[in-house]
Amino acid sequence: MTTSARPLGRVLIIAGSDSGGGAGIQADLKTVMALGGYGTTAITAVTVQNTLGVTGVHPIPLHIVQAQARAVLGDIGADAIKTGMLGDVAMVEAVAALLDEATPIPAVIDPVMVAKGGAPLLADVAISAVCSLMVPRAALLTPNAPEAAALTGLTVETLDDQRRAGEALLRLGARAVLMKGGHVSGERVVDLLLTPTGDTVFETDRLETRHTHGTGCTLASACATGLAQGLDLSTAVAQAWAYVQEALASAPGLGQGHGPLDHGWPLSR
Repeated sequence: MTTSARPLGRVLIIAGSDSGGGAGIQADLKTVMALGGYGTTAITAVTVQNTLGVTGVHPIPLHIVQAQARAVLGDIGADAIKTGMLGDVAMVEAVAALLDEATPIPAVIDPVMVAKGGAPLLADVAISAVCSLMVPRAALLTPNAPEAAALTGLTVETLDDQRRAGEALLRLGARAVLMKGGHVSGERVVDLLLTPTGDTVFETDRLETRHTHGTGCTLASACATGLAQGLDLSTAVAQAWAYVQEALASAPGLGQGHGPLDHGWPLSR
């Protein structure tokens, strides 16, 4: 994978911090750098976590989150924005307002709800706010099956279910939806990129590994990097998908639980 001939691509990441470095802001920054972009951040929460799970969450005050984003946008600027963990209704509302201030910068919305180990990262009462405020602001929405089910009220257990849920999210206002199939059972993992003009299938054999922490964060940030560098949507998603597959395959094997990916693999080859 080569990135030297592409524009730098500035990505503002609005998400939570992961002390274990496998997900959240840390995974996002590693991903953006590995793909040749420049990442900046507005941190929404500090979490206490490692590969075994999340044991504490400290939300950052809303005005500090907003100030971080505005400081970056007013000086460095951004070519794409990626959102991750938001936590509660007030944060969702604040970030939606920031996205409006940043128009027309495209936003990749990862509707983070639950950590890999099962800890909730979004209050149940905030799901409707994500649905009404974040989904319509998404140039690309990247839900996994449980997230899509929560947002649409539909069952998402098969490939047909993935397509139905993705189409429902398009009707709710997302300009494109990348329906991730990792939680859908089967020997093959199928991700669907749905747009109003058609869909693209990304399919691979399921990799049996416990080192999957931060996969969703990584994929969304990789998509945002491609968009920031001027790639069209389908090319940006294809690059991001390939990047994550290799990061999974070459995971360093750290930790006793859900270990991190090898975010830096393009830099060592």
